[in-house]
Amino acid sequence: MKISDLKAGASSVEIEATVTEKSEPREVITKYGKKLNVAKATLKDDSGSIVISLWEKDIDSIGLGDKIKITNGYVSEYKGTPQLSTGKYGKIEVLEKGSGEAPEAEASEPASEEFNE
Repeated sequence: MKISDLKAGASSVEIEATVTEKSEPREVITKYGKKLNVAKATLKDDSGSIVISLWEKDIDSIGLGDKIKITNGYVSEYKGTPQLSTGKYGKIEVLEKGSGEAPEAEASEPASEEFNE
């Protein structure tokens, strides 16, 4: 499945993508009064990008540039924009660790000393 195929309401989503952005975690209080940490990350493949919510342990296990696989995810909508989640039954797996930098940032840096004259 590709990111461009994801629509609000989709379930049993399985997708592979690269983490291009990740926010700092923030604490939220659930409707049951429990405090949890959540962060947003942007995933990108060759068809587009989508935001995913990372909860608790997933926040630290995912880094910029990582190629990840989402299994049994679902797509909801937040302020009119599709958003991917793993929920209670979904899974995030790191297929390949990234450099810790967004892939676009790596490509835009000057190559070697030829620019240092």
